[in-house]
Amino acid sequence: MELREIVFGAARAAAVRAAARLGVADVLGEDPATAGELAVALDAEPRALRRLLRALSCHGVFAETPDGRFRHTEMSRLLREDAPNSLRHISLWCTEPWTWQAWPLLTEAVRSGGHVFDTLYGKDFFSYLHHDAAESAQVFDRAMTASSRQSAEDVADLLDLSGVRHVADIGGGQGHVLASLLERNRVIRGTLLDLPEVVAQADPRLREGGALADRVRLVPGDARSRVPAGADLYIIKNILEWDDDSTRRTLRNVVAAARPGARVVVIENLVDDSPSMKFTTAMDLLLLLNVGGRKHTKESLVAHMTEAGLDVGEIQPVNAYLHAFHGSV
Repeated sequence: MELREIVFGAARAAAVRAAARLGVADVLGEDPATAGELAVALDAEPRALRRLLRALSCHGVFAETPDGRFRHTEMSRLLREDAPNSLRHISLWCTEPWTWQAWPLLTEAVRSGGHVFDTLYGKDFFSYLHHDAAESAQVFDRAMTASSRQSAEDVADLLDLSGVRHVADIGGGQGHVLASLLERNRVIRGTLLDLPEVVAQADPRLREGGALADRVRLVPGDARSRVPAGADLYIIKNILEWDDDSTRRTLRNVVAAARPGARVVVIENLVDDSPSMKFTTAMDLLLLLNVGGRKHTKESLVAHMTEAGLDVGEIQPVNAYLHAFHGSV
């Protein structure tokens, strides 16, 4: 029975996607409602909506009451747009149309060991995303923003900034982690490095006129080419997963830019020794398909950091999904 459920996993993912796109969690209030009542608000067919909700309820996403109504559960609330830890956009991102085209090619990817995305669309993943799939690109941006915001406070809780006066967030996206650190530590300065189009959309707190702008330098660039020098602490979060060459270049550039004794903290999802193994191993396979990348084991990440010239010390869990690798130059 368990294997039967696994091979029908696409139905479960599609059901979550449908509920997220319809906005079921947003229209369902604190009181249970019938599928018919929800269908009116959603402009959906009542019987089909009931079938969707019944399927989701089997997995704890919504629950059916004895009188045939549906109510929220802990998981269904995460599909609400206004939930503090909403997974709505991440749920959409992981089930975007291109994913349904890519997964059947996993056999070929395992045989070749490389990505197969260009076989589908004649171009690399990010070129396709930004030139041919504008809606999917927006979903990606929203999903990454939500994920970064949710982990930023966890990272800020973890890091000891004793003796640190300058933090550089390398490939830091919109700078949510950096902003959280600066808000908690009023004596430190920060540098945010990411691609020009990403830095242009940095957290409003970091941009001109923002509450933290006078302590931040926004640097457009690519960590694989050059890294700003002079920081006491370099943070590298969730960017060492595209391919081994990119990982090596990024780490070497950080070591070259840093002064002796500077701290380097690498934060990544792991595919070993993690309570989120089912999630991270799935992401690992998706990276194999779309960009030829991979998630790391503790051993592989320590090896990359050591090869780049870092002394690796403590490895700490940040939350159920992330680990922090503490290194020094």
